[in-house]
Amino acid sequence: MQFDVRRFDIYRKVPKDLTQPTCTGAVISICSVLFILFLFFSELLLFISHEVTSELTVEDPVTHSEKIPVYINITLLKVGCDYVGLDIQDDMGRHEVGFQDNTVKVPQEGGGCRFESHFLINKVPGNFHVSTHSARKQPEEPNMSHIVHKVRFGMELEEGKNVKGSFNPLQNVDKSNSDAMASHDYILRVVPSVYEDIKGNIQFPFQYTFSSREVVQFHHGGVAMPAIWFRYELSPITVRYKEKRKPFYTFLTTVCAIVGGTFTVAGILDSLLFSATEIFRKAELGKLG
Repeated sequence: MQFDVRRFDIYRKVPKDLTQPTCTGAVISICSVLFILFLFFSELLLFISHEVTSELTVEDPVTHSEKIPVYINITLLKVGCDYVGLDIQDDMGRHEVGFQDNTVKVPQEGGGCRFESHFLINKVPGNFHVSTHSARKQPEEPNMSHIVHKVRFGMELEEGKNVKGSFNPLQNVDKSNSDAMASHDYILRVVPSVYEDIKGNIQFPFQYTFSSREVVQFHHGGVAMPAIWFRYELSPITVRYKEKRKPFYTFLTTVCAIVGGTFTVAGILDSLLFSATEIFRKAELGKLG
């Protein structure tokens, strides 16, 4: 007895003379193909894009450096650039009055000053403050009303990164209507963050939360010397972000499920409609039963 390998064919063919095309079947087929194409391209877009996962760890992510870069960009509305300076202090004994490196001052209309500076801080609690403390002569009315444009810790995250986080929560904080004699205290809780992209490149865009208050303080025989204080401390918790892409086998499985599921459902729907049409036609012809 000769062995016939065709017995293993689970995709048995139906003779062409036993098939019957219908308009309903054509409409369902066209709709099914369009639906499959829509789902296929949707899944393709999801596959070629990436998602960002996050996790919390207890570690020091920047082990190669003992300092953290900081960037500040702020506009003082009532104090001229000749009076404005940056002071830096921390719990390691650092005390710099009138920090000058990497600092830009741009005079503004109305006698104000746009103040911008890059500097490094130690990994200990401390503060930096914008004030007139380093000026040789104090202004007659040291009004520290201001608008914060940016205060950033760590590296700046590249544009286009879809990450939910507090990387610049002080942006556009407006203190233009504050008390002219008040000092402004911003209490910052800095959270170390690590971002790893799909290529394995790593960035350290620290984020932070803040609270603020206004206090009128008098010094040197009852003279008020208002300032803008940024008091910070580092959290022991690190947030790690990582870009991930779906594996190819997941994409392939989804595509197979889309194609198979759509044709199965469409076949069932076509059969039901065809059977209902035949029953209705036979009923019209008086052949039912």
